[in-house]
Amino acid sequence: MLKVRDTPLNTQIEKNKIVEVAAAVLQRADGTFLLAQRPPGKIWAGYWEFPGGKIEAGETPYHALVRELHEELGITVVTAYPWVTRVFTYPHATVRLHFFRVTAWSGVLHPHEGQEFSWQRPQDVVVSPLLPANVPILRALSLPNLYAISNAQELGEAEFMRRLEAALKSGLRLVQLREKTYTREALRELALKMLPLVRQHDARLLINADIELAQEIGADGVQLTGVQLATLRERPAVEWCAASCHNADELHRAEQLGCDFALLSPVLATQSHPGAPHLGWENFAAIAAGSSIPVYALGGLTHADMQTAHQHGAHGISLLRQAW
Repeated sequence: MLKVRDTPLNTQIEKNKIVEVAAAVLQRADGTFLLAQRPPGKIWAGYWEFPGGKIEAGETPYHALVRELHEELGITVVTAYPWVTRVFTYPHATVRLHFFRVTAWSGVLHPHEGQEFSWQRPQDVVVSPLLPANVPILRALSLPNLYAISNAQELGEAEFMRRLEAALKSGLRLVQLREKTYTREALRELALKMLPLVRQHDARLLINADIELAQEIGADGVQLTGVQLATLRERPAVEWCAASCHNADELHRAEQLGCDFALLSPVLATQSHPGAPHLGWENFAAIAAGSSIPVYALGGLTHADMQTAHQHGAHGISLLRQAW
């Protein structure tokens, strides 16, 4: 039999072949997630990763996830939501990681392959080294399920600030300041009122559209508009950059620009535009599927839509009036 030698060309062909992998973010109610250490004898032995494995021929990513978690950890998946998909090139191969957030399972975790386990928090991971492909996932995991949009114009500033404080005390951790009718100076004044309160509760404040204002006052980031997505050539110099998207092309552009997450809207009919076209959950899922960044669902939603959003691939939901 003719033996194919490992030439540079053969190595490059193998590297360019994408290996499909299902990966699980097992999450407990306290916010911690599971990392597993690769056992001796495997490539990258000693590195920590999210559990999972290769998708076999004829398998869907979900079915591969269920099989791998049963084989590796001895558990049966009860609830798993599609989340993000990331492609990463290692020296030996290129992998496409289909991540699921697994929030319920049966059985007791058991290291069937002799690996070590460790429960970690997104912003306080103490094990190392991590597989390089998994590092961006930790940042995405630090995003909460709810993204609230300000409504000071309708509520009045005093009432809005009161409700903002109550929401922060109840666990709100991500807020966007978007007041379309405000002058820039009025927006700046409101932002400066909100920022200390947001900081006090270890939350984040993003400014809609105004990159310079976000940088000037030290906000946590900016929410880019569709127009900005089309015209910007590089990611703004802010800690967190999000994008407002309405179709697959805009979401793809947000990924290209290096945005941390996106809003996709409108999912349902909204109070402000009741007769306007909207995506619906199936179209939302089709657009969000395969996204490399977390996607929040926006438009006509309430707190009760959170599970539906997760089932259709959303990281969470974004609310305006319903947030307050």
